[in-house]
Amino acid sequence: MDEYVDPEKEREEQLKLLQSYIGEAEDHMRKRDYKRAMEGYNLALEIEPTDKNCLVARSKCYLQLGDSKQALKDSEASLSDDEKYIKGLFQKAEALYQMGDFEMALVFYHRGNKLRPELQEFRLGIQKAQEAIDNSIGSPSKVKLENKGDLSFFNKQDEVKTKKPARMGYSKPMAKQQENKKKRPAKPDQTAAEKKTAKQLLGELYADKEYLDRLLRDEDLTRSDTDSGNRIYDLVNEGLQYLDTRTEFWRQQKPMYARKREKEEAKGAREKNKQQPADPAKYILKNLEEIDAALADNRPRDALRQAQKVLRNVESWSENDVPEKQDFIANLHSCLGNAYLDLGKMPDAEQNHQKDLDLSTQSENDEGRSRALDNLGRVYARIGKFTEAVANWTEKLPLVKSALEGTWLYHEIGRCHLELGDFQEARDCGQKSLQAAQEAGDDVWQLNASVLIAQSEVKLGDLQEAIDSFERSLDMAKVQGDEPAQKAIASALEDLNEKIVQGIKDKEAEGDVLQEEEGEKETQEEKEKEKEVEETKEDEEEPAAEQTEDQKEE
Repeated sequence: MDEYVDPEKEREEQLKLLQSYIGEAEDHMRKRDYKRAMEGYNLALEIEPTDKNCLVARSKCYLQLGDSKQALKDSEASLSDDEKYIKGLFQKAEALYQMGDFEMALVFYHRGNKLRPELQEFRLGIQKAQEAIDNSIGSPSKVKLENKGDLSFFNKQDEVKTKKPARMGYSKPMAKQQENKKKRPAKPDQTAAEKKTAKQLLGELYADKEYLDRLLRDEDLTRSDTDSGNRIYDLVNEGLQYLDTRTEFWRQQKPMYARKREKEEAKGAREKNKQQPADPAKYILKNLEEIDAALADNRPRDALRQAQKVLRNVESWSENDVPEKQDFIANLHSCLGNAYLDLGKMPDAEQNHQKDLDLSTQSENDEGRSRALDNLGRVYARIGKFTEAVANWTEKLPLVKSALEGTWLYHEIGRCHLELGDFQEARDCGQKSLQAAQEAGDDVWQLNASVLIAQSEVKLGDLQEAIDSFERSLDMAKVQGDEPAQKAIASALEDLNEKIVQGIKDKEAEGDVLQEEEGEKETQEEKEKEKEVEETKEDEEEPAAEQTEDQKEE
């Protein structure tokens, strides 16, 4: 007879194993060992195939390994249940960008920016995708049409049609390739023009490409009648395929004519100002992206140094060179504030975020104002100045652009009111947060808002309503599979029920005491009444006795 297996216990074991695989994979990601990281995510996804975070993480691994098609598939899978999943949207945009589909990448960068305008990575994505499109299509003002020329273009097109298709994509050796080991296609020689183009696009990597080409042509090293020869051939071919994919991507991202134009513009700019980059806006955006990456990787000191350096450079340039100079400076102060916040230097963080707010207000930049008010609220909440945090976040409310942003903001304001003892305000904010979360269709924030409402009701003494709110929260946590939240809410419910039971007992005990006191009081009153009756009788008996004595004397 088969041994009975408890489903809950089995599920608990699976979740532990899942967390173990994810932890190992994240460790490999930090070490930039993407192949081993991907193996960990593969194991995790065997346990939980629809885990959105795992799908996005594996997509990042594929992207780092050059397999943008698989990266796109994983990012799309993460969006299958929730089309507004922010990490999935950003990863899909990145995968499309790496595939050279800059127009669709731009669509998804815009979509993510509309949902979460406070996230800088979407703005930077819009910038780089638009730049790639401009490089590919070109600016109409810079195009000069001439009627001279020859038929060489059409001849080249005929040559292209007769040529064998070039290697495309990055893929692992397939079983079919193993079957056709001896039928190796001859690699066509590149023309002088193709070599020149590849050299310009690959840069330092071109030397690696030449080395791999030499290995591929070494018949003794890549003999098809030996396993080691076939293995070397497959690895070399895999490397060349990757370089071909990168060459094609960089060619689409920035064609040769765009590189030439950029080179000429850069040369002119260097003559004008040797210390200023050719494209200041591009330089600033690139550095902002790197600063954000450093903050995300928990490297606030690196982010701080880089932001300070870029800020000094931007402040030294004129507004003619950088038309949006004030907005960039405000953004850099925001980066400085976030770095100081991560380092625990709260006065410096507050000062820089306040500078961001002042500059954004002056330039009437609502996006910058919203960002600064958000960050100032975080600083004040961190140091326990909840009144100031509420003031800044309340000022940000009219600038909210999405229901998801609103649910977070109302929740944080409600938490501050809870800390300040304004329990009714906390409950009101919790209800607004819940309503916004329902509009956004975000289950996690619905759970957070419901818990805030329950906590506020406990503080208000509405214990039965608090129980109802906690029970709704528990149902949400179960649906989401959030076990830590389930345990915390179940514990809160248990404490709350004990509190109600104890209150009932206290009331009963208080009632018994009151009843006993009332009984004693009634007994005392009866005794006093009896005493009064006795005294009255005595008073009536005394005159009668005196009258009898008088009669005897007569």
